[in-house]
Amino acid sequence: MSMAARKQANAPVPHPADRHDLIRVHGARVNNLKDVSIALPKRRLTVFTGVSGSGKSSLVFGTIAAESQRLINETYSTFVQGFMPTLARPEVDVLDGLTTAIIVDQERLGSDPRSTVGTATDANAMLRILFSRLGKPHIGSPKAYSFNVASISGAGAVTVERGGTTVKERRSFSVTGGMCPRCEGRGSVSDIDLSALYDDSKSLSEGALTIPGYSMDGWYGRIYLGSGFFDPDKPIRKYTKKELNDLLHKAPTKIKVEGVNLTYEGLIPKIQKSMLSKDVEAMQPHIRAFVERAVAFATCPECDGTRLSELARSSKIKKVSIADACAMQISDLAKWVGGLDEPSVAPLLANLRATLDSFVEIGLGYLSLDRPAGTLSGGEAQRVKMIRHLGSSLTDTTYVFDEPTIGLHPHDIQRMNDLLLQLRDKGNTVLVVEHKPEAIAIADHVVDLGPGAGTAGGTICFEGTVEELRASGTVTGRHFDDRAALKETVREPSGALEVRGATEHNLQDVDVDIPLGVLTVVTGVAGSGKSSLINGSVSGRDGVVTVDQAAIKGSRRSNPATYTGLLDPIRKAFAKANGVKPALFSANSEGACQNCNGAGVIYTDLAMMAGVSTVCEECEGKRFQAEVLEYKFGGKDISEVLAMSVTEAEAFFADGAAKTPAAHKILDRLADVGLGYLTLGQPLPTLSGGERQRLKLATHMGEKGGVYVLDEPTTGLHLADVEQLLGLLDRLVDSGKSVIVIEHHQAVMAHADRIIDLGPGAGHDGGRIVFEGTPAELVADRSTLTGEHLAAYVGG
Repeated sequence: MSMAARKQANAPVPHPADRHDLIRVHGARVNNLKDVSIALPKRRLTVFTGVSGSGKSSLVFGTIAAESQRLINETYSTFVQGFMPTLARPEVDVLDGLTTAIIVDQERLGSDPRSTVGTATDANAMLRILFSRLGKPHIGSPKAYSFNVASISGAGAVTVERGGTTVKERRSFSVTGGMCPRCEGRGSVSDIDLSALYDDSKSLSEGALTIPGYSMDGWYGRIYLGSGFFDPDKPIRKYTKKELNDLLHKAPTKIKVEGVNLTYEGLIPKIQKSMLSKDVEAMQPHIRAFVERAVAFATCPECDGTRLSELARSSKIKKVSIADACAMQISDLAKWVGGLDEPSVAPLLANLRATLDSFVEIGLGYLSLDRPAGTLSGGEAQRVKMIRHLGSSLTDTTYVFDEPTIGLHPHDIQRMNDLLLQLRDKGNTVLVVEHKPEAIAIADHVVDLGPGAGTAGGTICFEGTVEELRASGTVTGRHFDDRAALKETVREPSGALEVRGATEHNLQDVDVDIPLGVLTVVTGVAGSGKSSLINGSVSGRDGVVTVDQAAIKGSRRSNPATYTGLLDPIRKAFAKANGVKPALFSANSEGACQNCNGAGVIYTDLAMMAGVSTVCEECEGKRFQAEVLEYKFGGKDISEVLAMSVTEAEAFFADGAAKTPAAHKILDRLADVGLGYLTLGQPLPTLSGGERQRLKLATHMGEKGGVYVLDEPTTGLHLADVEQLLGLLDRLVDSGKSVIVIEHHQAVMAHADRIIDLGPGAGHDGGRIVFEGTPAELVADRSTLTGEHLAAYVGG
């Protein structure tokens, strides 16, 4: 960035006299916010800082963005609103000056196996149009190049008007789609192990089917029992060829079972539709375990994984098919498109070039358009969403970002900063929740929340310029210029974990010995191959515990207490103290409020209007029956305990009448990983990616695995909390564990015993080991991008 641009980025924010140039919040009380009131300048870049749990997301996402989206939804008809998620009004007295809010968060891009990087943006659509115009031979419309459209033909009756008379005519029709007929556009075919579907020594009546949900008492089982296609009392191994074919492959057929008209379908097509059409990661754990056990996926032999029909692949531009184009690294595709010069499609080429260039600018040039969207990390997903907005003509819009630097090497953060400033300079309001000092430094305006987390936070500690923040006495101000020093002495490895010939994704036949018994940090720019190396060659080995940021399976009824097993000793302690059953102290069991079934809220379906969620009047949101709340332990009822923070509960269960060692041990681990501010009953879906990872780490810390793999554990951590994380990593290593961390944070690099750096670039420009050694050796060497940035960080 030029000096002039830097001065502009850090210029003091004018205080507009016109209130229309402000977003005004008065009396915000969402989550832990304590009657927060603030005025934010429009068309400026405002960064929100503060320790984890201080209330940043509650103010930005839970209040400002949530109310903007709710008000937009109210402009639609009540019928349309019925198909939209229900958004309750945030708990705030006044919200004024709101503009349309676009949230660019880290939620994964959906689990549809048909979704790719290309379909998630406009890139695929533009490529299809391009090939339909310039491809030789010409094979049809853009649909002919889409792997989501099948080729079909047939005939049907249509009503036409002829000579003033309406007549019916039979006409033939055909649609040429690009879908591979063998794999139906998925790119892979499945081979199902029949022994995992049934026990052929048993009959259906004896429960031969071993598929989850196919018990003989349920409707699936009753359909197979009552179909009449085979004898339900005959062992499957004695079936004729026809009977076995009917059981496994029969096409949908109308039948009547127990007086009800139903559709019978063979086991294999039924499983393919109900289970294999979903992303494995999104499945319930027992379904996922069955699929992994019963199904082997292989690249489709007909389309070679491209998802496209032979016809779609036959049409080419300069010897390149659309399948070839989608498989290219985007940085290479951008060059190829840049070399096309065809006046008839000049506007289309210009738009496509701009979109592909945006991928490269944002640090995603190493991806390909055929990359499944579900395989992107949270940071990559957030940057792909940015692509949609960079070329937008919208102005005076509020863009809301959640830690946009996640997953970015220090080398790439400057590019992200430039993009945020670009959005601001188009006349938009940009609100960013962020911890990295390099990203905070470009803010026009900074809002610091705290001073602590949970009940100790929720207030505005500071607002002003970056320089004023530095001079302030807040936690963020004090730690803003913190720099970790290189360790004076490093641990010596006790052994090595060998990786040989790793070729996952962009890895180029990598051989590396990962040190054991020490803290090893794996570094490199985004897309250099870090996750491919560790997840592909280390995770999954015996004794390796992998702790990532993936979503935790569970409903809104799940919380830290249920997930960690903490609720078990708490329930038992309550039961023993009161001489009753432990089940009474579960909101999912006998103790649940009967009015809301333990949910704490009542959902009212208003048909075509948006439904309404209200706090249960019977239990006042406490989720338990009134008589259950009469039982006390240590002077508290069960709902009061679940409302405690981890820190409060840790003290509560430590001594005196409420002393419960089993509960205290789990709470110690939660506090150890920096989650002291979480309440025991907080719904799991409300946790951030970093919080989810630390919750998993706390749960795994009691396991016997000798090697721990952590993927960017500093995600969501304030500058002041990173030191606590480093202490935790040290304690794990000192207790005999080997810790491998994929990380971009220089403080973690500086604290490592060994660094393995991948690169030198991303995609096909990466995938190689460019450095192995101690942090001090990396700084002295300065031969890689990581070395240069770490040297600058430690002042070397």
